[in-house]
Amino acid sequence: MYLHAGCQIAVSPGTKYFAVDWLGVEVTGATLGIIGMGSIGYKVAQRARAFNMRILYHNRNRRRKEEEEAVGAHYCAKMEDLLQQSDFVMLVVNLTAETHKLIGKKELGLMKPTATLINISRGAVIDQDALVEALQNKVIRAAALDVTYPEPLPRDHPLLNLNNVIITPHIGTATVQAIHTMAEEAIANMLAVLNGQPIPSEVFPK
Repeated sequence: MYLHAGCQIAVSPGTKYFAVDWLGVEVTGATLGIIGMGSIGYKVAQRARAFNMRILYHNRNRRRKEEEEAVGAHYCAKMEDLLQQSDFVMLVVNLTAETHKLIGKKELGLMKPTATLINISRGAVIDQDALVEALQNKVIRAAALDVTYPEPLPRDHPLLNLNNVIITPHIGTATVQAIHTMAEEAIANMLAVLNGQPIPSEVFPK
Protein backbone atom coordinates (compact mmCIF):
# COMPACT_ATOMS: atom_id res chain seq x y z
CA MET A 1 0.00 0.00 0.00
CA TYR A 2 2.81 2.36 0.93
CA LEU A 3 4.66 1.69 -2.32
CA HIS A 4 1.73 2.88 -4.44
CA ALA A 5 0.89 5.89 -2.29
CA GLY A 6 4.56 6.71 -1.75
CA CYS A 7 5.18 6.78 -5.49
CA GLN A 8 2.33 9.25 -5.93
CA ILE A 9 3.76 11.47 -3.17
CA ALA A 10 7.26 11.31 -4.63
CA VAL A 11 6.17 12.46 -8.11
CA SER A 12 3.37 14.84 -7.10
CA PRO A 13 4.03 18.45 -8.19
CA GLY A 14 2.74 19.64 -4.81
CA THR A 15 5.23 17.64 -2.72
CA LYS A 16 7.61 19.83 -0.72
CA TYR A 17 8.79 17.31 1.92
CA PHE A 18 8.42 13.66 2.91
CA ALA A 19 6.68 12.84 6.19
CA VAL A 20 8.91 11.10 8.73
CA ASP A 21 6.01 9.05 10.11
CA TRP A 22 5.31 7.31 6.77
CA LEU A 23 5.80 3.79 8.08
CA GLY A 24 5.07 0.41 6.58
CA VAL A 25 4.94 -3.13 7.98
CA GLU A 26 8.06 -5.23 8.37
CA VAL A 27 8.23 -8.47 6.37
CA THR A 28 11.32 -9.88 8.08
CA GLY A 29 10.26 -12.04 11.01
CA ALA A 30 6.56 -11.83 10.13
CA THR A 31 4.35 -14.89 9.72
CA LEU A 32 3.39 -15.85 6.19
CA GLY A 33 0.48 -18.24 5.69
CA ILE A 34 0.44 -19.96 2.31
CA ILE A 35 -2.83 -21.55 1.26
CA GLY A 36 -1.95 -23.99 -1.49
CA MET A 37 1.54 -25.47 -1.22
CA GLY A 38 1.92 -26.81 -4.73
CA SER A 39 4.93 -26.03 -6.89
CA ILE A 40 4.22 -22.28 -6.92
CA GLY A 41 3.39 -22.11 -3.22
CA TYR A 42 6.62 -23.92 -2.44
CA LYS A 43 8.60 -21.44 -4.56
CA VAL A 44 6.99 -18.64 -2.53
CA ALA A 45 8.10 -20.37 0.67
CA GLN A 46 11.67 -20.61 -0.61
CA ARG A 47 11.73 -16.88 -1.22
CA ALA A 48 10.02 -16.04 2.07
CA ARG A 49 12.66 -17.97 3.97
CA ALA A 50 15.26 -15.50 2.70
CA PHE A 51 13.35 -12.84 4.67
CA ASN A 52 13.47 -14.99 7.81
CA MET A 53 9.69 -15.30 7.78
CA ARG A 54 7.80 -17.85 9.86
CA ILE A 55 6.02 -19.95 7.25
CA LEU A 56 2.72 -21.73 7.80
CA TYR A 57 0.90 -23.61 5.07
CA HIS A 58 -2.41 -25.33 4.45
CA ASN A 59 -2.75 -27.83 1.64
CA ARG A 60 -4.89 -30.83 0.68
CA ASN A 61 -1.83 -33.01 1.13
CA ARG A 62 0.96 -32.43 3.59
CA ARG A 63 4.44 -32.03 2.14
CA ARG A 64 7.20 -34.49 3.00
CA LYS A 65 9.05 -33.71 6.22
CA GLU A 66 12.30 -32.97 4.39
CA GLU A 67 10.49 -30.52 2.08
CA GLU A 68 9.00 -28.72 5.10
CA GLU A 69 12.36 -28.56 6.81
CA ALA A 70 14.08 -27.22 3.68
CA VAL A 71 12.01 -24.03 3.84
CA GLY A 72 11.12 -24.06 7.54
CA ALA A 73 7.40 -24.50 6.85
CA HIS A 74 4.87 -25.68 9.42
CA TYR A 75 1.72 -27.52 8.34
CA CYS A 76 -1.72 -26.35 9.47
CA ALA A 77 -4.30 -29.09 9.05
CA LYS A 78 -7.03 -26.48 9.61
CA MET A 79 -7.03 -23.38 7.45
CA GLU A 80 -8.58 -21.50 10.37
CA ASP A 81 -5.40 -21.91 12.41
CA LEU A 82 -3.33 -20.43 9.58
CA LEU A 83 -5.69 -17.47 9.17
CA GLN A 84 -5.60 -16.62 12.87
CA GLN A 85 -1.80 -16.67 13.13
CA SER A 86 -0.61 -15.10 9.86
CA ASP A 87 0.49 -11.52 9.25
CA PHE A 88 0.33 -12.15 5.50
CA VAL A 89 -2.02 -14.70 3.93
CA MET A 90 -1.21 -15.71 0.35
CA LEU A 91 -3.64 -17.64 -1.86
CA VAL A 92 -1.90 -19.97 -4.31
CA VAL A 93 -4.65 -22.48 -5.14
CA ASN A 94 -6.33 -23.61 -8.35
CA LEU A 95 -9.88 -22.41 -8.89
CA THR A 96 -12.20 -25.39 -8.42
CA ALA A 97 -15.67 -25.96 -7.02
CA GLU A 98 -14.02 -26.47 -3.63
CA THR A 99 -11.94 -23.29 -3.73
CA HIS A 100 -14.61 -20.98 -5.21
CA LYS A 101 -15.05 -18.21 -2.62
CA LEU A 102 -12.72 -20.08 -0.29
CA ILE A 103 -12.12 -16.81 1.53
CA GLY A 104 -15.35 -15.16 2.61
CA LYS A 105 -16.70 -13.11 5.49
CA LYS A 106 -16.06 -15.83 8.07
CA GLU A 107 -12.46 -16.41 6.97
CA LEU A 108 -11.67 -12.69 6.78
CA GLY A 109 -13.05 -12.31 10.29
CA LEU A 110 -10.59 -14.90 11.55
CA MET A 111 -7.61 -12.94 10.26
CA LYS A 112 -5.66 -10.44 12.33
CA PRO A 113 -6.82 -6.83 11.95
CA THR A 114 -3.19 -6.07 11.05
CA ALA A 115 -3.02 -8.79 8.37
CA THR A 116 -2.69 -8.45 4.61
CA LEU A 117 -4.43 -10.80 2.16
CA ILE A 118 -2.52 -11.55 -1.06
CA ASN A 119 -4.15 -13.31 -4.00
CA ILE A 120 -2.03 -14.62 -6.89
CA SER A 121 -4.34 -17.49 -7.83
CA ARG A 122 -7.75 -16.61 -9.32
CA GLY A 123 -10.12 -13.81 -8.42
CA ALA A 124 -13.09 -16.03 -7.60
CA VAL A 125 -11.15 -17.73 -4.79
CA ILE A 126 -12.17 -14.66 -2.75
CA ASP A 127 -15.71 -13.42 -2.13
CA GLN A 128 -15.02 -9.90 -3.39
CA ASP A 129 -18.11 -8.38 -1.77
CA ALA A 130 -16.95 -9.72 1.59
CA LEU A 131 -13.44 -8.41 0.91
CA VAL A 132 -14.72 -4.92 0.15
CA GLU A 133 -16.64 -4.92 3.42
CA ALA A 134 -13.62 -6.21 5.36
CA LEU A 135 -11.32 -3.56 3.90
CA GLN A 136 -13.82 -0.75 4.44
CA ASN A 137 -14.39 -1.75 8.07
CA LYS A 138 -10.69 -2.45 8.78
CA VAL A 139 -11.42 -6.11 9.56
CA ILE A 140 -8.05 -6.68 7.89
CA ARG A 141 -5.36 -4.10 7.22
CA ALA A 142 -4.95 -4.47 3.48
CA ALA A 143 -5.13 -6.62 0.37
CA ALA A 144 -2.86 -7.08 -2.64
CA LEU A 145 -4.57 -8.64 -5.65
CA ASP A 146 -2.99 -9.72 -8.91
CA VAL A 147 -6.32 -11.29 -9.90
CA THR A 148 -9.96 -10.22 -9.68
CA TYR A 149 -13.29 -11.20 -11.16
CA PRO A 150 -13.97 -10.04 -13.73
CA GLU A 151 -10.66 -8.86 -15.17
CA PRO A 152 -10.54 -5.93 -15.43
CA LEU A 153 -13.02 -4.84 -12.77
CA PRO A 154 -15.84 -2.47 -13.80
CA ARG A 155 -14.57 1.08 -13.42
CA ASP A 156 -17.13 1.80 -10.69
CA HIS A 157 -16.20 -1.24 -8.57
CA PRO A 158 -15.67 -0.25 -4.91
CA LEU A 159 -12.32 -2.08 -4.73
CA LEU A 160 -10.89 0.56 -7.08
CA ASN A 161 -11.61 3.36 -4.61
CA LEU A 162 -10.07 1.91 -1.47
CA ASN A 163 -6.69 3.16 -0.26
CA ASN A 164 -5.79 -0.12 1.48
CA VAL A 165 -5.73 -2.34 -1.60
CA ILE A 166 -3.26 -2.73 -4.46
CA ILE A 167 -4.54 -4.30 -7.69
CA THR A 168 -2.30 -5.36 -10.56
CA PRO A 169 -3.56 -6.64 -13.94
CA HIS A 170 -2.73 -10.36 -13.61
CA ILE A 171 0.97 -9.83 -14.29
CA GLY A 172 2.49 -12.38 -11.91
CA THR A 173 4.24 -14.12 -14.82
CA ALA A 174 4.51 -11.12 -17.11
CA THR A 175 8.22 -11.06 -17.83
CA VAL A 176 9.96 -11.68 -21.14
CA GLN A 177 11.86 -14.64 -19.66
CA ALA A 178 8.77 -16.26 -18.13
CA ILE A 179 6.77 -15.99 -21.35
CA HIS A 180 9.65 -17.50 -23.34
CA THR A 181 9.92 -20.36 -20.85
CA MET A 182 6.18 -21.06 -21.08
CA ALA A 183 6.31 -20.99 -24.89
CA GLU A 184 9.27 -23.39 -24.92
CA GLU A 185 7.46 -25.75 -22.57
CA ALA A 186 4.32 -25.66 -24.73
CA ILE A 187 6.37 -26.45 -27.84
CA ALA A 188 8.15 -29.31 -26.07
CA ASN A 189 4.77 -30.80 -25.15
CA MET A 190 3.44 -30.50 -28.70
CA LEU A 191 6.54 -32.11 -30.16
CA ALA A 192 6.28 -34.96 -27.65
CA VAL A 193 2.68 -35.65 -28.71
CA LEU A 194 3.57 -35.54 -32.41
CA ASN A 195 6.48 -37.92 -31.86
CA GLY A 196 4.52 -40.33 -29.67
CA GLN A 197 6.72 -39.61 -26.66
CA PRO A 198 5.72 -39.06 -23.01
CA ILE A 199 4.27 -35.58 -22.46
CA PRO A 200 6.56 -33.57 -20.14
CA SER A 201 3.80 -31.44 -18.56
CA GLU A 202 0.79 -33.69 -18.89
CA VAL A 203 -2.22 -32.64 -16.84
CA PHE A 204 -4.37 -35.43 -15.47
CA PRO A 205 -8.08 -34.60 -14.92
CA LYS A 206 -9.18 -34.99 -11.30
